[in-house]
Order: sequence, then structure tokens, then C-alpha cells
Amino acid sequence: MGRDDLTAVLRSGPFHLALRAAIEARGLALQRIQFRLAEQGLHVGVATLSYWQQGRRRPERQDSLRAVTALEEILGLPPAALTVLLGPPRPRGRGVGLPPGARRYAELISPVSALDRMLAELDSPADGRLHTVSLFEDIDIGADRSGLRRRCLHVVKAHQEVDRYVTIFQGDEGCDPYLIEVVPLANCRLGRTRRDAASGIVVAELLFDRTLRIDETHILEYEYRDAGGVECRDYHRGVRFPTGQLTVQVRFAPEVMPVRCYRYNQRYLNGPDIERTELTVTGHRTIHLIATEVPPGIVGIRWDWE
Repeated sequence: MGRDDLTAVLRSGPFHLALRAAIEARGLALQRIQFRLAEQGLHVGVATLSYWQQGRRRPERQDSLRAVTALEEILGLPPAALTVLLGPPRPRGRGVGLPPGARRYAELISPVSALDRMLAELDSPADGRLHTVSLFEDIDIGADRSGLRRRCLHVVKAHQEVDRYVTIFQGDEGCDPYLIEVVPLANCRLGRTRRDAASGIVVAELLFDRTLRIDETHILEYEYRDAGGVECRDYHRGVRFPTGQLTVQVRFAPEVMPVRCYRYNQRYLNGPDIERTELTVTGHRTIHLIATEVPPGIVGIRWDWE
């Protein structure tokens, strides 16, 4: 690209095209740019730089904006040449555009500090922009009493423009999250994944093939496969936003059948049960719950082995 072309795109934008043109004109690989940023104490991943120049994401956080200012110098651009193309920051925060009664992560998962760190590493590009219309979860309990697989058929609705869903899973106590695999099955593909060994939390991006507009819906299927063999006695779902329908089915291997099962609801994680109903295992070795017009909180199933 010639200098005149670069000047033109810097004048008109958009930001991602200007950034891409500047990188091409400078002839620097993304790995080299990442290194130059790191020399200034700015840690930006190669994938993030790639997303910025593709227009799949844009820098919004303060550390990202500092990186853009540094990029202007690294790429030999006039001061604010890229920054001005970003325009005013978009509304951010957990309350922006969310349905009434939305619940904070701190009320649904522990320790929330580990989750916040992982979401920050991803720049949480989809956090809070989708909510669940309906969700069907199918859990397989193996002969070793471990949760082998959790399959999800998930219908989501966008209340901000978004091109991915961030799925969050916390394994059973003592699990190794590096033995938990996130597998996209339909209408999505796997993006970046983060794991925290101490908490057993896994966070993964499930990417759509396009950006959803406000009020658009999307159906995706995915599953978690856990090879860790840790005993499972409970499965619960943290509900952040009011949800139309939630169905959970647990299927037990024939070698291991629980002696008691019940569903429960809590307003927040580890709070008192506000509802508790005994469940009977069917001849197909399954138990299930179906909840409609689900308010934010915890919905789950527990069972006793003996």
C-alpha cells in the first residue's frame, strides 16, 4: 500500500482498516509489534492485535487504549492518528442494556476473582451482551461416579451486537481443568480458552459465523468432556438473567445409582435452599428438572451415593 493510500484511510477510517494499512506499510509482523509493546510494559496478545485489524474487536479498556497510543509511535504515525478513529467509547458495564434483575457473577460463582481475571484476559467481548432464551443440558455420570460429559443445546438472544458466546464452567471440587475439553458441536466454533487450576474454572469463546444484531437469536450446541474422574454429587446452573426455560437431565451409568436425588433453588451460590423437591430416578436411569420463567439465581440437582 502506498503512502497516499495510507493517508487516505487514516483520514476516513474505520479504525481496523487504518490499523491494517499502517501495519502493512510498516512491514512489521504481529509478533514483532507485540514484542515492541511488551518493551513498554503493554501486554497485548497477537490474537488481539489480529482481531483489532480485522474489525472483530476494538480496543476499549484503558490498557488497550494505551496500547493504541504506543502503536501510533511504533508504526510511525502522527500522534492520535489511530486513536481519533475509535470515536467515543461505547457504553460498558454489567448494567448496560441488561434485562432487569440481572445477577452479578460474584453471586453465582466462587472465587469470582479467578473468573474476573480470565474475562479480563479475553477483554470479555461478549460478556453481558447475550442472555438465555432456553437451555437444555444433558449430563452423563460415569461408572466411576464422575461427570463425564455435559452437552448443551442453547438458545441465546442478543441485546447488544455480538459475535460470540462466552461459556463458563466450574468443575467438581478437586478437578483438573486442563483435563476438561470444550467441544463445539453446531453453529459455533472454538475461540480462545482460559483455565484456572486453583478454582477449576474453564472459560471459552464460542464464535458465531457472523455478528448478531440486537434482538436476534442464535442456537448453538456444545459440550464439556471431563477426563479427570472426580466424583460428582451435584450439578447446578448459575442464571444471570431471567430465562424462559431451563431443562437439566442427569443420566447415570448402570453400575452406579444414587440412593436419593432432589432439585433445589438458591438466590445466590451456597445460600439456603429456597425450594427443594425430591426426584425419582426413572427406568432409563435419569433424573431431570424443567423450570420456566426462571429468575436469576442457582438452579440445580443434588444426589447422594449412599
